[in-house]
Amino acid sequence: MSVYDFSYTSIEGEPVNLSDYAGKVLLIVNVASKCGFTPQYKALEELYEKYSSQGFEIIGFPCDQFGGQEPGSKEEIVEFCSIRYGVTFPLSEKVEVRDENAIPLYKYLTDQKGFEGFGKGLKSKALTTMLKAKYKDGFTDEQIKWNFTKFLIDKKGAVVSRFEPPVEPEAIAPDIEELLM
Repeated sequence: MSVYDFSYTSIEGEPVNLSDYAGKVLLIVNVASKCGFTPQYKALEELYEKYSSQGFEIIGFPCDQFGGQEPGSKEEIVEFCSIRYGVTFPLSEKVEVRDENAIPLYKYLTDQKGFEGFGKGLKSKALTTMLKAKYKDGFTDEQIKWNFTKFLIDKKGAVVSRFEPPVEPEAIAPDIEELLM
């Protein structure tokens, strides 16, 4: 099994088979417009512009599960992303990525690469404190904890890495470059 066995619905309402991305390096990200990590849209778009001609794709999955930070309609999401951050990479319809209503793709992604903590630094410590209080015993589960969790997928559809929200997109560039070789 690989990510190519899954599909999603684009923000325009069209079905998309992930097998259409076979042979490309993918970055799959759950996104939100009103999150402290929302400025990562700019860096994600920069990665997309830099590497898309080499076989790299980003797919953003808007999600309103974390703090109600993606409340907009699909039209509002598209407008926000394009006007505020110049986003040109594909977006899905709004989805759930955690708990029983998580879309099958996200259940698969988290089964492949589980949660290993947020890392070091002030943002990571603050996020850990906040989410330990929110999730309690569920904090250590494998599921998505917050917006802008990123999964890097190789050309064969295998989940290679999981990057938690505090990891800035530009820090992923060396991993992308390695997979594009």
